[in-house]
Amino acid sequence: MKKKIFIRKTLILLAGVALTFPAGVSFYRHRHLKEPVVISSGVTQVKKLGDYFDKIRGTTNDCNLYFLEGKEPGATMIVIGGTHPEEPAGRLAPWIFAENAHIQKGRLILVLSANRSASTVTRPSGAYPQDFTIPTDWGRQKFRMGDRWTNPLDQWPDPEVYIHYPSGQNLAYVDIRNLNRVWPGRANGTLTEQTTYALMNVIRSEKVDVVIDLHEAELQYPVINTIVAHEKGQDLATLVSMTLTDFEGFKIGTEFSPKNLHGLSHREIGDHSDAISLLCEAPEPFLDATRGITNRKQLLEGKDEFVVKAGEHGLLFAPIDSTGWPIDVRVGRHTSTILQTFESWNEDHPDKEIICNSVPRYAEVIKNGIGHYLKNPNTAQTKKIFYE
Repeated sequence: MKKKIFIRKTLILLAGVALTFPAGVSFYRHRHLKEPVVISSGVTQVKKLGDYFDKIRGTTNDCNLYFLEGKEPGATMIVIGGTHPEEPAGRLAPWIFAENAHIQKGRLILVLSANRSASTVTRPSGAYPQDFTIPTDWGRQKFRMGDRWTNPLDQWPDPEVYIHYPSGQNLAYVDIRNLNRVWPGRANGTLTEQTTYALMNVIRSEKVDVVIDLHEAELQYPVINTIVAHEKGQDLATLVSMTLTDFEGFKIGTEFSPKNLHGLSHREIGDHSDAISLLCEAPEPFLDATRGITNRKQLLEGKDEFVVKAGEHGLLFAPIDSTGWPIDVRVGRHTSTILQTFESWNEDHPDKEIICNSVPRYAEVIKNGIGHYLKNPNTAQTKKIFYE
């Protein structure tokens, strides 16, 4: 009898190991997937976030900062992607800039993986794919799919109540790992707080004029298809919104940052630096609570019959039909919004312009696809390749 029990336990243990090992390999590959960036000749230098705050140096969140500097002085702007890596258009839009943009006047700083840790894990119980691929003119490029929150492997445990610094406002416990709830950060805080603290150091030390934080959101979220602006940037955001709606074929509104809602980039950056802070939202049906299967196809095509049905019942804040919200549309909205922000800024600051060339706008991204603007790392010079 004892022998049978021993054999049974041994078989159960072996079955557990057999299940755990491939899962562990899968998690390891996801966390260590190297995403190549073939930088444009317009990128003049690549720094690390740790260059601006020693405690971040060498951590998972010691991300790359891509600097594009024009021959003539002008405004300095920073575009932040990867705040929430489960929102891929927010990373792919600045990726296109990093691989194609040239700055004629002024400076542009690009962040592709602001919360790199969050790109190394997917949402628990969300059945998210760990990665996705974009077809290109030369093959396919793979990207990590991420989560909204910093990986628990890098920051744990969560408190019962998260008290935001410095406002003292109480927020959801899990939001202590949400990069867009911990601005302006703390030098002696958690990894996520230290990340925004380091980014604030970049903004202040580089004398940034405008910060653009790129996001996507579920269609059941009221702040969608919009630019959220700190009061210092309300005029700029309104001009960008009107111009895009009138001339580029897609509607984008404006929302004003609530003064009493703390931790968000559009509030805290504007309050704690001289920069104008803007946050841009595009629709991502993949995130909706009423969605169907969360696979790669749904993520990239943005089609979901359940979300469409929710729209028929008036439960959405953005329209959707059988054409969905494809990734090219979402990325194109962001590239045009960034470029139009530059142009609208220049109208009011002719003595401090930022002029950017060689980046596709909304219609071009939809026509040619994102992959057309991704460069082949297999044929690029080694010195031109950096990894996210």
